[in-house]
Amino acid sequence: MASRCIMSNRKYTGFAFLAGVVLIFGGCVSAGKYKLLEDDSNDTKAKLAAAESRISELEGKLGIESSERNKLEGSVSDMKTALEELQKRKLETEKRLSEFRELTEKFKSLVDAGKLKIKVVNGKMMLALSTDILFPSGSAKLSPAGRLAIQEVTGLLKSLKNRQFQIEGHTDNVPTKASGQYPSNWELASARAMSVLSTMESSGFPPDHISIASYGQHQPTSSNESEEGKAQNRRISIVIVPDLSGLPGFDELNRIAKTKAGEKSETKEKE
Repeated sequence: MASRCIMSNRKYTGFAFLAGVVLIFGGCVSAGKYKLLEDDSNDTKAKLAAAESRISELEGKLGIESSERNKLEGSVSDMKTALEELQKRKLETEKRLSEFRELTEKFKSLVDAGKLKIKVVNGKMMLALSTDILFPSGSAKLSPAGRLAIQEVTGLLKSLKNRQFQIEGHTDNVPTKASGQYPSNWELASARAMSVLSTMESSGFPPDHISIASYGQHQPTSSNESEEGKAQNRRISIVIVPDLSGLPGFDELNRIAKTKAGEKSETKEKE
């Protein structure tokens, strides 16, 4: 007989769904039909394996695309931050230019008269006044003309609200007499800066908005090889102290500084 019965309790029990078909059709199928069913089953398994492989492949690609998207989003965020920083710098630059124009306009008459110069040195705006106009040689006492010049400058500076100023004393490289009133150019430059501060304060300038510094002969603007260069180096500079609060990153620096100060305070309390 060309056909044989296939029972579900024999060696083909692994194919339960075939057994069901066998039972439905009276308990037996032809060997040819069985072979076809077996081939279909194997084909289905192969397709399932291929599908699972494809799913894994797609999941892998999806992971790569997700990673690339995250990188792109990070780049966009960095670019936005950089753009904000550039905008802040632009605004700060425009503010500084506006301040410089305001300063130039206010002191135009004194600049034209040769009493002072407006400079930007190391990022700081300043008024430079020759000490030859302000002080007698080797002295830290303002001359009558020097006092009038400082009083005039003070009146104009008072109109610049909410600003801090530092008065810097500078000399040439000619040594002072060691046995004299000023043992070195440090003391002479300091005394001259102090004389200017006292005159500004007595002229109504708020004392909490001014300070002094002495640089002696150590920050020349010209060569001391000539008399003209020495004359330019003997000067009083009134510096507009930069306001750092408008600079990019200031808020973060301020936060870090406050945090460090708080940590030190806690440490002292524990001690």
